[in-house]
Amino acid sequence: MVNDAGLSGQLLVASAGTHSYHVGNPPDESTQACALERGYDLSGLRARKLERSDLDRFDHILAMDRGHMAIMERMATPAQRPKLELFTAYTRTRRGEDVPDPYYGGSDGFERVLDLVEEGAQGLLAALRARL
Repeated sequence: MVNDAGLSGQLLVASAGTHSYHVGNPPDESTQACALERGYDLSGLRARKLERSDLDRFDHILAMDRGHMAIMERMATPAQRPKLELFTAYTRTRRGEDVPDPYYGGSDGFERVLDLVEEGAQGLLAALRARL
């Protein structure tokens, strides 16, 4: 979406988890398959853990759920906390809610989560574009 918007030279987007048990691994196979059906190739991605330096490096740090938000809040200094938000703050339909874990959503859980991620990413991109 950033590339399609012509903003790839102005925005740096990264992903990281709050735990280290998947570090170095590619995304889950079901996640990759669902994403590929929509044209997103995730095969080159590898998991990494959020680092304290990320809290300085990035202007916006989004948590997928309140549990991860709590971990990030404990990592952050008071000056860094305003950078932290729930990802769904940028959605129209699930504002302020947790992104559900697709593993517990039945066979279409990955599709529903990807719908929500696309909606949130579009909302975030629109907010960033307005600031640029």
